[in-house]
Amino acid sequence: MDQTRGSIAAVPVRVSATDDPAELLRFAMDAHARGAVALATLVEIRGGAARTLGSHVVVAADGRFCGYVSGGCVEAAVASEALLAMAEGCDRTVKFGDGSSFFDIVLPCGGGISVAIHVLRDVGALRHVLDRLGQRQAAGLAYSPAQQRLEPIDPPPRAGWLQRDFVGVYRPRTRVVLSGQTIEAQAVARLAEASGYDVIIRRQGEEGRAAGAIDRFTAVVLLHHDLDAEAAILEAALASPGFYIGALGSSRTHRRRVERLTALAFGQDEIDRIKAPIGIFGPTRDATSLALSVLADVAAARLVAYA
Repeated sequence: MDQTRGSIAAVPVRVSATDDPAELLRFAMDAHARGAVALATLVEIRGGAARTLGSHVVVAADGRFCGYVSGGCVEAAVASEALLAMAEGCDRTVKFGDGSSFFDIVLPCGGGISVAIHVLRDVGALRHVLDRLGQRQAAGLAYSPAQQRLEPIDPPPRAGWLQRDFVGVYRPRTRVVLSGQTIEAQAVARLAEASGYDVIIRRQGEEGRAAGAIDRFTAVVLLHHDLDAEAAILEAALASPGFYIGALGSSRTHRRRVERLTALAFGQDEIDRIKAPIGIFGPTRDATSLALSVLADVAAARLVAYA
């Protein structure tokens, strides 16, 4: 063991199981206020991988860390490398798995990853991202290994290398605007909240509030047994940039829905945005199964919209 590695007293200890980017950046800002902190970023994938490019592990100087760049098999090693980087005051990039010098770390997927470790000098760029996310807007960060610097930029469609800089993309968490006073709606609300989604329930007389909350990171879930009850919020959803619109009902019910919308001069492209019958599998015969089906469909649609 070299002298530099032997001088590291802190022991990596995971303090949170979160992989939410906003929570990770807040942890980094809090840690920076107390001392040194490093932001480790997944910047290369060779073969298969459990996480997407731009995923983070954040490591405080006292060894506390959170986040994931794999399925959990290399994070402690990443934290150890981050502690070394902080001790030396210099950024580094480390390879794990295929193509790595760490012969004792083998990724279950058989591939390899590269992780860029940046010792934070200031948190202005992180604050920018959190401010943007708080406004339900996407944000981007450009990391320059040569200059060892983070800068906020307009977000590209996806994370990756842009010339010599790695650009990370941050998007607001999924919002679910839920309409319906049914047992199915209650089950979807519970599961969506447990999944960390931003849930807004449309209540009687609050159509304007619910419609105004639909942005491009929003899924609209309509769980009514009456087409009249869903009409106002469905029309608002079709006029919105929401990435998912799903409605309860059989194929026969949806044909009636289409007839009504056609009579209101909605075009076929607009009508085709509606997933009906709602859900990724079916038919279901209980509220819990329907909730799982609906939210699996929402999660899949989000991945397609913002891969």
